[in-house]
Amino acid sequence: MFVVEGVKNITEVLKSTIKVQELFITEDLWPENSGVKKTFVDDQQLKKISFLSTPNIGLALCELPPSSCSTAFDGLAIALDDIRDPGNLGTIIRMADWFGIEHLFCSVESVDLYNPKVIMSTMGSFSRVHVHYLDLKSFLGNYSGPIMGTFMEGTSIYGSVLPQSGILVMGNEANGVSKDIEQLATHQLSIPFFGKNGQTESLNVAAATSVILGEFASQRMRKS
Repeated sequence: MFVVEGVKNITEVLKSTIKVQELFITEDLWPENSGVKKTFVDDQQLKKISFLSTPNIGLALCELPPSSCSTAFDGLAIALDDIRDPGNLGTIIRMADWFGIEHLFCSVESVDLYNPKVIMSTMGSFSRVHVHYLDLKSFLGNYSGPIMGTFMEGTSIYGSVLPQSGILVMGNEANGVSKDIEQLATHQLSIPFFGKNGQTESLNVAAATSVILGEFASQRMRKS
C-alpha cells in the first residue's frame, strides 16, 4: 500500500488505473467516485495520519500496482543514476509527464517512487509515467541506442543535434553521473553557463532535466 495526499494528487489517482482502497477525508470533493470506500475524519484526525505538516482535505490509501517486467519504449526515456532527494524525483516525473516522456529508469539506490514526498511533488504525474527500478549499469550496457549523459565538461545542448530517441541520463545530486555509467555514454552533454559572476556552482538536477528536455522538444518542433 501507499499514501496519496493533496486534492490534485487524489483527483489524479482516482482517474487512473491505480486501485484506491479507501479515502480518509474531511469533505467529499469526489462524490462521483461513489464506489470508493470513504471514511470521514476531522482536521485533527487527519493531521495524525498525514505525512504533511499541513494536510489538505484528506488522503487516499492505494494499492501498489504490479511491477512491469518490460523495459521497451519508443522515443526518449530518462535514466536516473542514484537520485536521492524525493523532491527532485517527484519534479523530474512531473517534467517527464509535461514533455511526453513515458518511461523513467532508476538505479536501485534511487529514492523510492512511493515515498510520500515523491508522490506529493509529482502533482499526479506518477499515475501516468512508468518508473522502473533496475540494475542501471546492466540495463544501459545492453541498450543499443544513444545514451546521453550530462556532464559539466560535455558539449553544449544548444550546439548539439540531439537524438530524438534514446536515453537521457541524469546523475546524483552531489556526485553527478557515476564513472561506471559515464563509460557507457555515447553523447556527453552540458548546459552552458550564461551568468556574469561565475559563482553559481551548478543547477539542481530537476532544474537541469527541465532545461534539457525543453531543448529536446525545441529541436523536435524545428524538425517537424
